[in-house]
Amino acid sequence: MATLTTIIPFATGATFSATSLQFLNQLAQNNSRDWFKAHQAEYEETVRTPALQFIEQMQPSILALSPRLTAVPKKVGGSLMRPQRDSRFSKDKTPYKTNVGIQFRHFQAKDVHAPGLYVHIAEEGCFIAAGIWHPESKALNAIRTCIDENPNGYKKALQTLQSHGFNMDGDSLIRPPKGFDKNHPMLAELKRKDFIAIKNIVFEDLCRPDAACFCAEQFAHCTQLMAYLCFALDLDF
Repeated sequence: MATLTTIIPFATGATFSATSLQFLNQLAQNNSRDWFKAHQAEYEETVRTPALQFIEQMQPSILALSPRLTAVPKKVGGSLMRPQRDSRFSKDKTPYKTNVGIQFRHFQAKDVHAPGLYVHIAEEGCFIAAGIWHPESKALNAIRTCIDENPNGYKKALQTLQSHGFNMDGDSLIRPPKGFDKNHPMLAELKRKDFIAIKNIVFEDLCRPDAACFCAEQFAHCTQLMAYLCFALDLDF
């Protein structure tokens, strides 16, 4: 496993700035296709270009953490999540996300529902995260079975995360999952539908010249969880 010193790149200059958040705030107040089209150039300059530069800066660190993770600075189909919302099954029909989402996912992943590292930027709060969000039922059952049969590795990963300011988050079942005892000592973890560790950060951390170094250092604390989830899903890490 990579040591902390091998994953920290040289600082290469700030990418995000106050104008990035200002655009997201304006979008939240004017969330329509016409407004976005009229301000497309501003989006490119203040949000998408800085995000792609940040992803490029993160490449050496991500690959040092695991060569199976990807950091792809592409406008479409890379690590930057698209600005359009999928509102088909939502009462909220606004067309655009008012946040920036960046996911450094496992190379074998088809979509966001796979192990990965994540950076979230929004007016209501910024955070970094690691793990797997809304895995499909087969993967979810595999993770639960692994926790049931190999609890120690998972417990160690949680201890490391908690000691560095991360907390497990996401949705959970109300009742025990099918096939698991209601008195299971790891029941709270087995009930999870998401296995995501989150650490809140301030937006200013992402505007620093060494923002890539800062994020790489935080992600280094998440490798035990990532390795465990990949083991549970029979993926290389």
